[in-house]
Amino acid sequence: MESGNINMMCWLIPLLVGVICGILGYLLGKSNTKVIDNSDELKRCNDDNSRLRAQLEACKQQLITMPETKEVSSSLGATPMAAVPILVPFDAAAAKAAIGKTVKENDLKVVEGIGPKIEGLFHAEGIKTWKDLSETSVARCQEVLKGGGDRYKIHDPASWPMQAKMCYEGKWTELARWQDEHDHGKL
Repeated sequence: MESGNINMMCWLIPLLVGVICGILGYLLGKSNTKVIDNSDELKRCNDDNSRLRAQLEACKQQLITMPETKEVSSSLGATPMAAVPILVPFDAAAAKAAIGKTVKENDLKVVEGIGPKIEGLFHAEGIKTWKDLSETSVARCQEVLKGGGDRYKIHDPASWPMQAKMCYEGKWTELARWQDEHDHGKL
């Protein structure tokens, strides 16, 4: 045999074997591929998601309409026994000690940023207690101010519901500290 033919055979045989192996590998790989249909599982997950979202919304609505509650634990502290509404009595002495001035119950002027005229606007809208103000959204506070005219545009009620909640819950020391740390009740 000639050396040129032998040299060509050294190249041709591995090339043919490689092409044949590639074709066989492709065909074997394609025949083992299964199409997995997860549409039933996806539909079930979407249904569960919709159901859970509806439950979440129902819980949020229930929470909004529920009075504040506090769980009472058994004497062992193991499991909660019942839900009891929190009644926070107004303590004028504690308020005076923390704030540094005499405070009347449900006086909205204790909230930094609210003066007598703004208090009057809120009273006219039916917001007469700290609890009422603490449950009022900032957007609603803006509407009340807007109803008073242009001179109330400069006021920022972003912190008023939070401050009113501190008053309602009797957290006078926290309120005083917060008011000292913030400039005119602004967040």
